[in-house]
Amino acid sequence: MKKIIIALILGFSGLINAQNTVSGTVTDLQNQPVPGVSVYAPELHKGTTTDENGKYTLNNLPNGGLRIAFTFVGFTTQNKNIEKLLKENTLDILLSQAAFEMDEVIVSTAFSKLQSQNVMKVEHETIKTLQQKGTSTLIEGLATIPGVSQISTGTSIGKPVIRGLSGNRVLVYSQGVRLENQQFGDEHGLGLNDAGVESVEVIKGPASLLYGSDALGGVLYFNPEKFADAGDFKANFSQKYFTNTQGSNSSIGLKTSTENWKFLVRGSFNSHSDYQAGDSDRVTNTRYNETDFKTGIGYSNSSFSSVLRYNYNKLDLGMPEGGFGEQTTSKNTEFPRQGVFNHLLSLNNVFFFQNSKLDVDLGYITNDRSEFEDSNEASLHMKLKTFNYNAKYHLPKMSKIETIVGVQGMRQTNANSGEEYLIPDATTNDFGVFGTANYEWKSNVLQAGLRFDNRNVTSIAHGVEGEEGYFQALDRSFDSFNASLGYKTNLADNLTMRLNVASGFRAPNLAELTSNGVHEGTNRYEIGNSALKTEQNVQTDLNLEYKNSHFEFFVNGFYNHVNNYIYTSPTGDVLDENDVFAYVQDNAKLYGGEIGLHFHPHPLDWLHFETSFETVTGKKQNGDYLPLIPANNWNNTIRTEFKINNWFQDGFATLNVSSTFNQDNVSGFETASKGYSLLNLGFGGTVKLGKTAFDVNINGNNLFDKKYIAHLSRLKTDGIPNIGRNVVLGVNFNL
Repeated sequence: MKKIIIALILGFSGLINAQNTVSGTVTDLQNQPVPGVSVYAPELHKGTTTDENGKYTLNNLPNGGLRIAFTFVGFTTQNKNIEKLLKENTLDILLSQAAFEMDEVIVSTAFSKLQSQNVMKVEHETIKTLQQKGTSTLIEGLATIPGVSQISTGTSIGKPVIRGLSGNRVLVYSQGVRLENQQFGDEHGLGLNDAGVESVEVIKGPASLLYGSDALGGVLYFNPEKFADAGDFKANFSQKYFTNTQGSNSSIGLKTSTENWKFLVRGSFNSHSDYQAGDSDRVTNTRYNETDFKTGIGYSNSSFSSVLRYNYNKLDLGMPEGGFGEQTTSKNTEFPRQGVFNHLLSLNNVFFFQNSKLDVDLGYITNDRSEFEDSNEASLHMKLKTFNYNAKYHLPKMSKIETIVGVQGMRQTNANSGEEYLIPDATTNDFGVFGTANYEWKSNVLQAGLRFDNRNVTSIAHGVEGEEGYFQALDRSFDSFNASLGYKTNLADNLTMRLNVASGFRAPNLAELTSNGVHEGTNRYEIGNSALKTEQNVQTDLNLEYKNSHFEFFVNGFYNHVNNYIYTSPTGDVLDENDVFAYVQDNAKLYGGEIGLHFHPHPLDWLHFETSFETVTGKKQNGDYLPLIPANNWNNTIRTEFKINNWFQDGFATLNVSSTFNQDNVSGFETASKGYSLLNLGFGGTVKLGKTAFDVNINGNNLFDKKYIAHLSRLKTDGIPNIGRNVVLGVNFNL
């Protein structure tokens, strides 16, 4: 393995060693230079900023084509493709002011276009924007994006839900590789910390063409923190305090870069007490502690770029069982509790040829999960080891057609060492091959692709037949063909339409195939079905988007038909004092969408009004409702922007009202949920005192201390409310 990695990093260093440069000047519409503009080449992980005269230079660039993004707050992003680099290239940029969010480059889709050029509508949010909302965890921030919600266990565990689909139907990517952490369990969280993450992209729909099995419902793609510009050294420290949990979040990072080499390191620590429910006591043993460490090293020259990143995440999670017990602000978890250790090692390589390039991602993930019932000896201990690879070759561009072909695969082993077995020891092997093409003319883009996948699952027999915890040996193979077709056009000035039809698939997971025992996370005795078939879906998406300098409006609609949808159904039997549920299949459909607008009135340039509404309905073929479907939500925000002389810059104040409606469309074993509205306030900006500058944020969430129970809360069955009033104080120093 070491020899392979060394060869991938160094083996192409003998290719053409061009010394190409790109330089130019960035100006505004008044022909004035714009200093501080970020100039970034994503494939090289290399960037710089314009000087006081708006000038910039990028050195040691490869032959062939290169994409460069020019971004600056308050201006429209420019994404320039240079078809063929010369030894010396001049590229001058004219930036126009923009009242709305920057037009970001979307990495999670095949051709890394600007969102305005992309065939598929992808939600993009910076982690800084999510943090300004005052949420205590990464998944809470994601749940503020229209179409995304969460299945939660208190404040410590959250699982993403995209348009009604969750668990193994939503794929998570971090550092460019697929994250595997036993996500089939409702009580298994993301295992990711937002420190050291730049932004997140959300694909709301099947993405199996690019990512294979388990991307049937969508993808969360986390972009890691960028390296420093060449010649820079940066240090950063941030601290947040949460009044409800008396929690603390600390993070410190360092990064530096030369012309070719780049390095960064970041450490963070979170610690929270039991959360206090709205107008009530603290919920016992919802406390948790998290340690996170990230580092990365990269090298790039005119022939190739290589980045090696490592992420270590340790979680100590209390598991609430008794509801409102002993009232304490201790941060030491009680029994039962979970201990989770994640190691994520990723290697990204891009090799540049004359008119093409090869992008290779390798990842190795270990997930060590233990559950402690009443002692420090783990009753359940699972070790999941995953190696995955993804190679994409970008063929030379033919006229207006861009083409990518690739292979993708994964080898995964699960091993148990505890007394209890939730799933058996098993090995999973994936292999997929795909091709996709993008044709662009005038304001039109047509994109199509085709893919074939195979997944093989083998497991080892365990236990005594007829007793709890018995697993028979398994050897199953699943095949799937998938395709996608998308079209984007401008129907009129400022009016864009996107229409996408795509299929996706998901092979049954080990729990669905083999379960035989009490699943403590759901308080049910679950029985698997080794004869389950592959889930296969087809989803149609329609996006209409209108945008001018002061008004933005969007409407998204989708219809998702799923064949062989897997779910649990009560059998009527009782074992070990628990109701028995068996895994069964039926065809299903989900439909709904999101609608919203952003109004920025002139001449009140400091004022913004944003509103959005989201809805999803899920039904089985017989008309019964699917479980775990989020309630409809209406979100309204008024945001102001201001500055106070020269000492307070980029100031903002927000007032948000989030209204969740009644959820009466429930499955047979769910109960209906009442609606609720929450009031949230935010204030922040950059304080400048001489040469010292730091960011401050103050957020008040659920200010009226509303007592409510979210429909997707796993504590709902015990009548335990969600978190009450929480004031978050944050400060961030860039040294």
